[in-house]
Amino acid sequence: MNIQLLKQHIATYKKWTRSNSEQAHQEQIERRSLSLEYQAYTKERMLGMTEEDIYEYIAPLWAMLLWGNKKYVIDKLIANNGLEQLRKQLANLVWGTDKLENRWNEFRKKIKGMVPAMMSELLCKTHPNDCALWNRRALVAFNYLEIYSLPRYDYQFNGKMYSYLCEQAKSIAKIMNEEQIPAVDLLTVDYFIWQELQVQDNLSKISFNEISKAAEQVKPIPAKEAEFIHNDIRDKLAEIGRWLGFNTEIEKKVADGAVVDAVWEVIIGNMGRVIYVFEVQTSGSIDSLLLNLMKAKNNKAVQGIVAVTDQKQIEKIKRESGALNQQFNGELKFWDYQEVLKIHESLQYVNESINNLGLVPFGL
Repeated sequence: MNIQLLKQHIATYKKWTRSNSEQAHQEQIERRSLSLEYQAYTKERMLGMTEEDIYEYIAPLWAMLLWGNKKYVIDKLIANNGLEQLRKQLANLVWGTDKLENRWNEFRKKIKGMVPAMMSELLCKTHPNDCALWNRRALVAFNYLEIYSLPRYDYQFNGKMYSYLCEQAKSIAKIMNEEQIPAVDLLTVDYFIWQELQVQDNLSKISFNEISKAAEQVKPIPAKEAEFIHNDIRDKLAEIGRWLGFNTEIEKKVADGAVVDAVWEVIIGNMGRVIYVFEVQTSGSIDSLLLNLMKAKNNKAVQGIVAVTDQKQIEKIKRESGALNQQFNGELKFWDYQEVLKIHESLQYVNESINNLGLVPFGL
């Protein structure tokens, strides 16, 4: 971490708080109020949450601002995981007694559709002295401060990584305290990041052609954690479809013997249902992949099938599927998962910008 650079921004922040004392005071009250609000969700209360309670708990998160229709997203979250499993894992993530990194990994493994930004925000607002909030703005700030080994994508984000980022945020808080900023916790650090460390004109400049040295130094996830990559890509495929106006599902049965990772579905006039299916391949048998996709074709509504994997696997699948081209009728497409990540990030930025205009009332 570049301590000198950090202290320069802390000095600027102190000047800002003196010149804007009323706003600074209101932000301090806001931080305390947020913490109290989320701390009121005790473990016992969380284990008894209804669907409406889940909505009230998750919908106000800053990480939900990119969604215009929050109820639709949260209804999908409940449907994909089950109410009992979702509230159990939320309670364990926030209040469990196991190590934080173990609770993080268990949640990521068992719950579909909640990204690290949402998880870290719940933890930070409940435990602001111990848990950091991580999102794209935090990535900008940490990279600017020359903190290395940062996760660029969600699939790089495991419990060990989150614990590392919390320690880095605590180091920032410690220096802020030493520089005479009172009552600093990791939620204060997040406000400081927004006020002082957004050094790009806008977040869209964190493009895939400008990946920072910090992000490039992330080591690939071991093969034993390939499930995280698979699930991350699966969930992002569903989100891309949702942003494009499709009804989306994950792990959906589309035909006898064919459960696919993600589907996009739309009803087009008197054509009826049109379905596009996606199967993510990070490991396992290519023969099984092709067989599953062929079975999916038995559903007459399926108009397109897409294998999502890396470029090396794409070439291998193309070779092995050559004899099956007639059965696929040319409908088997290939999508590099790196392109999926690029498109997801771009659409996320677009939706954040549009939703910040407030054209759709909150909660619709």
